Amino acid sequence: MYSLLVADDHPLFRDAMQAVITGGLKGCQLMEAESLAEAITLVEQHTELDLLLLDLSLPDAEGLEGLTRLREKFPWLPVAIVSAHQERQLVLDAITLGAVGYIPKSTPRAALLAALLQILEGQLYLPPDIMRRPAPRATSLPSSSDDSASSERLARLTDKQLAVLGCMAKGMSNKLIARELSIAETTVKTHVSAILRKLKATSRVHAIVIAGEEELIVYQAKRTR
Repeated sequence: MYSLLVADDHPLFRDAMQAVITGGLKGCQLMEAESLAEAITLVEQHTELDLLLLDLSLPDAEGLEGLTRLREKFPWLPVAIVSAHQERQLVLDAITLGAVGYIPKSTPRAALLAALLQILEGQLYLPPDIMRRPAPRATSLPSSSDDSASSERLARLTDKQLAVLGCMAKGMSNKLIARELSIAETTVKTHVSAILRKLKATSRVHAIVIAGEEELIVYQAKRTR
C-alpha cells in the first residue's frame, strides 16, 4: 500500500487528486497539505511516505523554492511536481534539482495514474509533449562553427542510439524503451551509457536537453534520407 502526500493550496484540486488517486490506486493512503510548512510537518510525522506531490504556487514557497527546501531537509523523500506551469526549462530545472517527475495539472486521469505508477516504481517521469519541444535558442544567430559542433555530437551516435535517445526525449523509462524498440532492457542501459559518453552529457536529463536543442527528429530524418 502506497502512502502519498499532496501539497497544494487549492481545495478543489486536492479533492480532484483525492478522487483520482484513491480511485485508481486501491488501498493508497493520501494526506493533504495546503502549505509547505504543513507539508514539512506531515513528512516529519510520517517517515513512511512513498511520494510527495508538490505544487509550485504554495503561499509560503513560490516556484522551485519548496522543492529545494524539501530536498535539503528530506533527501530520502521522492518529490514530484504537479503544476499548471509547463515551461520546458522549468521542467528541466525541477528534475535537475532532484524531482522524480513533473506532471502538468492538465494531464488526463489515465495518464496521471500511469505517471504516478511509473514514479512509484522508481522511474523518472517527464511529460512527453513538453520534452518534445525544442529548447529556446539564443536571439542571436548561431555561428556556422556552433552548428557544426552540434551536428558532430549527434553524428557520433549509431542509428540505434539515436532511436534510444529519441525515446528518452519522450520521457520513456528503460523498460518502455526496450518494449518500443524490441530490445533487451540491458541493451537499452548499454546504449544510454554510450549516448551520455558520446554527447559528453553529465546525466540523462542533460542528454535530453541536447536532443531538444539540436532538433533530434529533424536530424534523424536527414540521416534516413
